[in-house]
Amino acid sequence: MSERPNGLTYAQAGVDIDAGNALVERIKPLAKSTRRAGAEASLGGFGALFDLKAAGYDDPLLVTTTDGVGTKLKVAIETGLHGTVGIDLVGMCVNDLLAQGAEPLMFLDYYATGKLDVEAAAAVVAGIAEGCRQAGCALVGGETAEMPGMYAEGDYDMAGFCVGAVDRDKVLPRLGDQKPGDILIGLGSSGPHSNGYSLIRRVVERSGLAWDAPSPFSDGQSLAEALLEPTRIYIKTVLPHLKAGRVKGLAHITGGGLVENPPRAVADGLIARFDWNAWAMPPVFQWLAETGGVAEAEMRRTFNCGLGLMLIVGPDEVAEVLEGLVRADEDAFVVGELSLP
Repeated sequence: MSERPNGLTYAQAGVDIDAGNALVERIKPLAKSTRRAGAEASLGGFGALFDLKAAGYDDPLLVTTTDGVGTKLKVAIETGLHGTVGIDLVGMCVNDLLAQGAEPLMFLDYYATGKLDVEAAAAVVAGIAEGCRQAGCALVGGETAEMPGMYAEGDYDMAGFCVGAVDRDKVLPRLGDQKPGDILIGLGSSGPHSNGYSLIRRVVERSGLAWDAPSPFSDGQSLAEALLEPTRIYIKTVLPHLKAGRVKGLAHITGGGLVENPPRAVADGLIARFDWNAWAMPPVFQWLAETGGVAEAEMRRTFNCGLGLMLIVGPDEVAEVLEGLVRADEDAFVVGELSLP
């Protein structure tokens, strides 16, 4: 086809195909580093295959999750600290799989921006690959969308998609097995994870602190670095207890906090009764509550308040589960029990 005089190009319309290709080349070795049994984790095809037999499953159910990072991304964008939000993206998806008893197998991401910044995008994907390595799942593909006019300069958004599997007899929650007196075990969070950042950003604004100011609640970090602490990924420490059948239910404490998430894992006719004195809120949450004047009830329904996961365990399994989690370097402790309303 002959060129037309004064003809427009895609680049002139704001989409740089060469930059997109450069990004793909940058992330190929990152994806390769996440290979696992069942997945080759190679990029470039129109889809990804996974061999469930190679992963050791005989009678599996597939489980899928999707999530994003929310306005925590605004902190990364405003500070240029893009290296850990990819871990958050993976964490929010794979920890949800645990609530069904499932192991994460493969992960895909969607990254959208107005004008592609290869360095920023590569830093984000490096974080995604690190999250996948922590979770033991393969980064098998994704989509990078450059959409001029859709996003302000420097802005980007992303979503994650994860596929996992669970043997049919290990699906959670086991609602029929839950009884009054079952014990709630909490696993410590690394901070707010990826929830409540619209409120967090308002608190920071009220505090008058700049993002590069020393963190008032942690040592050796700026405020931005402390608030960008990535979501803790619990797969490798918790999954063995799920596969051994020691857990009757599990709640990932995300949006809705300790008010809305626990009931999703609890049988009708029972409630998760917390002992609110069983743990101290980590300093970041104390600072948010005090600086923002955030009421206790609002803290509990917005943030994880220091508990990233809640496990429901029979009294006879508590000692073994706690010992195993602590031995695996989890901050794990009893936080309450199931009871009648």
